Amino acid sequence: MLMKIAKDRIRKGMFIESVACPSREFARRRFLLNSDRDMAAILTSSATDVSINLRLGVDPDGRKVAAVKPASSSLLPKDMRTRAARGVIKQSAKVLRTSLGDIVSGRPLDMAHLSEAADENAELWSDSTVIALEVTRLKSKDETTYVHSLAVSGLMTLLARSLQMDDETVRILGVAGMLHDIGKLLIPNEILNKPGHLTDRERVVIRNHPEAGYQLLKTHPEIPQVVLDVCRLHHEVLDGSGYPLGLKQKDLSAPVQLSAVCDVFEALTSVRPYKRPWTVSQALDWMFARPHHFDRKMVIRLGSVLSDEPIG
Repeated sequence: MLMKIAKDRIRKGMFIESVACPSREFARRRFLLNSDRDMAAILTSSATDVSINLRLGVDPDGRKVAAVKPASSSLLPKDMRTRAARGVIKQSAKVLRTSLGDIVSGRPLDMAHLSEAADENAELWSDSTVIALEVTRLKSKDETTYVHSLAVSGLMTLLARSLQMDDETVRILGVAGMLHDIGKLLIPNEILNKPGHLTDRERVVIRNHPEAGYQLLKTHPEIPQVVLDVCRLHHEVLDGSGYPLGLKQKDLSAPVQLSAVCDVFEALTSVRPYKRPWTVSQALDWMFARPHHFDRKMVIRLGSVLSDEPIG
């Protein structure tokens, strides 16, 4: 839960999501405020507002806000859960579309708003994993990139938690999933949504999207390095046969390897113009049979996360 406050209301113990500096002289973001030095730097900056995260720090009155979860949606009828999930996906996709459009157009990125959307998306996947997977399987051509990114983001947070990564890493990976395919917005739609086989030239254009997205995100200093790495390297595989850099396992971080597993799984189980969706079991079996591409531990864990209810 994010709150925007005037900078003169900040206090130690707050978790700072972002500081709205027009001249960006205070670029630090997503940290626990616990030093007089950071307090003074924010107060003397050109910022007027600061975004704080009430889940991770104190509120303006110095109180720790207890996380209150609504009654489990699993108690609701499936049709009601599905409608609710569609509503969350639709709203998150709207925020993502705006955020990606801002980046592509060179406008400032509202990182706090994007982080909040990633959190809400993560909650949906955590609470209604099967419903979320079903809702995001069907995508119209104009929303494929956005809904795919939401699904990858949700899967990445689920898998990261299952692998016992810390909360901060999980949250950043949620944002990384949202932004990982931004390079596809730079590809002409007639190539991106082509139903038939791609020509060699078109394949080169498609395979350039991770590098193009990385170069675009790099112009925003507020974006964490791990988000840049996921954007650039999510098509790399363990034996070095991936792209764009052909890196091998030793050069691929755990977040990058995790993103590759989730990205491929989501693509295999989704309806696309050129293929029918695979079942969850088919996708996991195919990935498990390729240890030269994917970390088997991550594939098994993903299967465990999705095994609570039958899917597809």
